[in-house]
Amino acid sequence: MNIQWYPGHMTKTRRMIQAQLGSMDAVCEILDARIPRSSQNPDIQELTREKPKLVVLSRVDLADPEGTRRWGAYFRARGFGVLEVNAKAGQGTGRFPAAVRELLSEKLAAYAAKGQAGRTIRVMVLGIPNVGKSTFINRVSGRKTAKAEDRPGVTRSKQWIPVDRTLELLDTPGMLWPKFDDPQAGLHLACTGAVKDEVLDQEELSCHLLELLARQYPAALQDRYKVSCGPGDTGYALLEQAGRRRGFLVRGGEVDTGRMARILLDEFRSGKLGRFTLELPEEECDG
Repeated sequence: MNIQWYPGHMTKTRRMIQAQLGSMDAVCEILDARIPRSSQNPDIQELTREKPKLVVLSRVDLADPEGTRRWGAYFRARGFGVLEVNAKAGQGTGRFPAAVRELLSEKLAAYAAKGQAGRTIRVMVLGIPNVGKSTFINRVSGRKTAKAEDRPGVTRSKQWIPVDRTLELLDTPGMLWPKFDDPQAGLHLACTGAVKDEVLDQEELSCHLLELLARQYPAALQDRYKVSCGPGDTGYALLEQAGRRRGFLVRGGEVDTGRMARILLDEFRSGKLGRFTLELPEEECDG
């Protein structure tokens, strides 16, 4: 499954990020807690490697709590600040200003020593499309200045947003990267809706997701769709089994696999199917 999606405005975004980074005190990268590795844009890593970073694990309400705990420990061990949030409900977002100031404590102490206490902190907020960035910013700032829609590619220009008297955010458009070197990352991004559904085959994507869940969370599939996951079952066999259980039949008794695929992806993305983390930190996976 070859997923490539890199609209022209993302090249413009990359240039804008490069131009603005010099005036930033820190960067805040929003990652999807279900797929922290796949939602971490390598271009952003390269561009921001010299800046203090706060990693925000978003949508923790949709992720496996144990997976979120392990990812939080992974990023903290690498010197990043970490904040776990469910921005739609406002969970964790209130801790953002304190987390930024803790991350920048040495820099703020240096400012105070120079008589610059109260100097405005500027933080660039970065992330891939549809990772919950605008919803997070709206919660943190208490405003509705950032466009927030459940589809990729909504924010198209930079916006300055004040959080409090001495903290400002620079919102940036979501940015993917030109080529998914790891096909698994592209599939994970597609499963969570970070890539537009129109550019890929929904049935093929749902088969990939079913195979992944059958390995990692078979009880969830059994509970929700009443399917039994055998070791040799393909994703398509599971899709047909789930569709038949749901009664999604067409003339001749065939299963409407297209309808079942859409239901599966919708229920995975909304959390109706359960809470899942599709990937774990490498060190712990290998162990």
